[in-house]
Amino acid sequence: MKLLRALAAVLALLALAGAAQAHRRSLSYSTWRPDADGARVHARVSQLDLSRLGLAFAGTGDARDPIAAYLSEHLTLRAGDAACAPIAPAERRGAPEGWALYTWRVRCPSSAPRSIESALLLDVAPSHLHFAQLEQGGRNSERVLSEADPRWHLAAGRATSEPGDRSAGTSFAGYVALGIEHILTGWDHLAFVLALLLLAGSLGEVAVLVTAFTVAHSVTLGLATLGWVRPDADAVEALIGFSIALVAAENSWILAGRGRAVPWTVAGGLVLLATLPAGAVARPALLGLALFSACHFGLLAGSSRPARLRAAVAFAFGLVHGFGFAGVLAEMQLATARLVPALFGFNVGVELGQLAAVALVWPLLRAVSRAGNGAAGVRIAAVGSAAVCAVGVYWFIVRNFG
Repeated sequence: MKLLRALAAVLALLALAGAAQAHRRSLSYSTWRPDADGARVHARVSQLDLSRLGLAFAGTGDARDPIAAYLSEHLTLRAGDAACAPIAPAERRGAPEGWALYTWRVRCPSSAPRSIESALLLDVAPSHLHFAQLEQGGRNSERVLSEADPRWHLAAGRATSEPGDRSAGTSFAGYVALGIEHILTGWDHLAFVLALLLLAGSLGEVAVLVTAFTVAHSVTLGLATLGWVRPDADAVEALIGFSIALVAAENSWILAGRGRAVPWTVAGGLVLLATLPAGAVARPALLGLALFSACHFGLLAGSSRPARLRAAVAFAFGLVHGFGFAGVLAEMQLATARLVPALFGFNVGVELGQLAAVALVWPLLRAVSRAGNGAAGVRIAAVGSAAVCAVGVYWFIVRNFG
C-alpha cells in the first residue's frame, strides 16, 4: 500500500509540474565578433523570458531602455577580472516573432585574457541556458553557459579546440549532457512516455513502444536540426500536447471497456475547437486530427493485435516530438562542421535520459501491478492516465490558443 501511495504521489507531482510549465525551457543566444580592443555582440532573448523580469521595452534608440541595460550588464566580455565596458547603449534590432534582438560593442581596458560570462535570467530561471557563439577568422565555435558553468575562457581572444581545454567550445560529451538534461526537464516528453508505459503489458511491449518512439524522433530531430524541414514551432508544441492527451485517453478508453464515450468526446472536442478563432494549429488540421482520432479508435476497437497499432501511434507522434527536441539546436545556427557532432551528441543524450526514465518508472509500475492481484496496477493506470490526459489537454489548448 505504501508503494501505491508513493507512485500516486509521483504521478501527482508530474501532473502538477507539467501543468505549471511547458516544454520550452529558458534559452538565450549571443554571437561575438572580437577585435583588437573589444568585441561586437548580438544577443537574442525570448520576450516571454524578459517579461518575467518585469522590464518594459523602450522606444527604438531610447538610451533609457531597461532591457538594453540589463543585457549589457548580465552578458559581458571580461579582460581578466574587469568587465569590458559598452561603448554605447545596446540597440534593439528587428527579430523573429517572440524574440528580442539587441546589439552593442564593448571595449576592454587591457589585453588580459578574455572570457565571456552570462548571468542572464538566472535570478528568475536558475536552469536558464545561454548559447554563446564566437566568430573569428572564418572559424566558429560555441559554448553552452549555465548557472553551474557561467564563464567561457578564451585563449588570446579566441576559442581553441584542444581536447580538455576550457577555452574550447562545447564538446561532444557536453552535448550528450545537454540532451540528457533536455529530456529529463521536458515534462511533456516524459508524460508521453509515461502514457505509453501505463498499459504496457510486458518488457517486450515496452521495448517495441520505446524503439518506435526513439526511431521516429531521431529522424525528425535530424531533419529539423539540419534545416531540411522547418515546421511551425507553435504548432509542434500544441501537437505534442495533443499526442499526450490522445494516448492517455486511449488508456482510459481501454480500461473503461472500450465504449463510445471517449472516441466521441475526443473527435467532438476537436471539431468544436475548429469552430473557435484560429490558433497555432489551423482549422483544417484540427478537423484532420478529429478524423485521425476517430479512425484510430475504430481500428483499435476491431483489432486483434492492438499492440501493433499502439507502436504505430508511438512512431507517428515520435515524429512530432522530434521536431520539439530540435528547437534547441536549430536556434543555435551552428556551422555544418560543428552541427553534426552536436546533433549526434544531443541525440545520444536524449536517448540515455529517456532510457533512464523508463528504467526508473517501468519496474515501479510492474511492482505495483503485481501487488493485490493486479488491482493496484489497474487503479494506478486509471488515475495516471486521467492525470496525464488532463495535462495533455491543458498543454494542447494553451499552446494552440495561448
